[in-house]
Amino acid sequence: MSDHPANAVGQVEPAAIELEAATRRLMAALDALESAVERRREADRDEDELATRIQALGADRSRLADELDGSLMKSRKLERANREIAERLDVAIGTIRAVLNGGGDHDEDAEE
Repeated sequence: MSDHPANAVGQVEPAAIELEAATRRLMAALDALESAVERRREADRDEDELATRIQALGADRSRLADELDGSLMKSRKLERANREIAERLDVAIGTIRAVLNGGGDHDEDAEE
């Protein structure tokens, strides 16, 4: 037996066929809508994940920038200290040479 209402002579009514076709189209549209909603949810999750990653990268970038600034300051201090030490060593070497040369000149004068 058919699910479609039959008329007096046993034929399926055109309205029932149209209703069944409309029902199939509605079900297909609902399936398509459900798929679109699921794709949108997935895209939203991916977008949220990406936003979280971008935020983490921004925090890392800030931390690294702070560390770099600190390292640059330390480097500049070390460069200044290095220059000061080099200048002091130059003065000390000059003083030692002068003493040695002066002492050597003094000994030579004594021998003559």
